[in-house]
Amino acid sequence: MPLSLPTADESVVMLRAAIGQIEFARRYTLELIESVPHRRWFEIPQGFSAPVAWHVGHLAVSQYGLLMFRIRGRNPDDLDLIPGRFRKAYGRGSVPSADASSQPSPSELMDRLGRVHEQAMAEIQSIDPDVLLEAVEMPYAAYPIKLGAVLFCPLHEQIHAGHLGLVRRGLGLEPIR
Repeated sequence: MPLSLPTADESVVMLRAAIGQIEFARRYTLELIESVPHRRWFEIPQGFSAPVAWHVGHLAVSQYGLLMFRIRGRNPDDLDLIPGRFRKAYGRGSVPSADASSQPSPSELMDRLGRVHEQAMAEIQSIDPDVLLEAVEMPYAAYPIKLGAVLFCPLHEQIHAGHLGLVRRGLGLEPIR
């Protein structure tokens, strides 16, 4: 049986819960990322498909996409936040690379990840509840509305946290938890 769409009042409660999950997922992801020495960020362990650097760039692009672009469309300032070449390098369907010389440094990647997160969180915390009920295409979780895109964000980040945990182990690093 399909889920019935939430009301505006229900969407506010669900948004509040999603914000908490997004913040939790980000803290855990940062713990994983920060435990990998920068000199190892571009290594792809045997049997893996992406280095730490790609996951960091991808999380920045996806959080922008799910919490900003899908909610309010593209703003002119977004090209400074997520340039087209960055989206191409780290967006859905991109090919991860171990070539550090062709990518931003770990510090630059972390800066972009932080800037996107800060702006995205500021925007979704002040969103009009009625906007959350507007339709979107995949990807989303539970509901084919903008709230569903917000709900998908922490799920997506936790998937990549799992990948990061595995990449760390592939690099020979001890688990952090």
